[in-house]
Amino acid sequence: MDYEIRNILRGYNLLLYFSGSMLMNEPTEDCVTDFWTNGTLKNLPVSSANPRFIKAASLLRESCHDASKCRNMLAEDFSRLFSLSGLSLAPALSSFYLSKDKNNANPPVRVTEFYDSYGWKSMLRERNSDDHLGLELLFLTRLVDKYLLLEDYPCRCEMKKEIKRYIEIHLLSWIPYWNRDIQENALSICYKGIGTLIYACVEDLHGLFS
Repeated sequence: MDYEIRNILRGYNLLLYFSGSMLMNEPTEDCVTDFWTNGTLKNLPVSSANPRFIKAASLLRESCHDASKCRNMLAEDFSRLFSLSGLSLAPALSSFYLSKDKNNANPPVRVTEFYDSYGWKSMLRERNSDDHLGLELLFLTRLVDKYLLLEDYPCRCEMKKEIKRYIEIHLLSWIPYWNRDIQENALSICYKGIGTLIYACVEDLHGLFS
């Protein structure tokens, strides 16, 4: 496999790790320091011609100038957007969006079946619903890692098809609507950037594996 492609896929995985973690746990001061203050988000590990990716990069670079204020804004946004005990204006749950799709005559395929078919076990599955976007993104990184380890060309081809299928069924089927809610309801530029980044990364990976 081409060395450059390996690095690109690893770069996308790093972005998915970061963005997924921002959906599963209320951001801490250490999180702000690691990703914003230290400049990690000003030098993203990959570049893309995707206009959505470019927009996300711009938003994230312009966000979080004051670390203490940023931490408070992120915590407030996390509660407003994702907390099931709060307003939950953009719940990071695929079931919430897929159940509202009136054009879909067939019931959505449960992502649990995909996890179980790969024997994926994680402590995070014990604390979160299987259809939580943070888990769905983490599983995507696992599939990409598995692809990177394969040396056999036919096996890589099959894994490419599986990754593409997973993205189409379990991510692109609802992330556009979730990101719309993020853009409309997030108070911080940070979360607007994160929502856009997730959408862009998933689009880019779908293109790479197509």
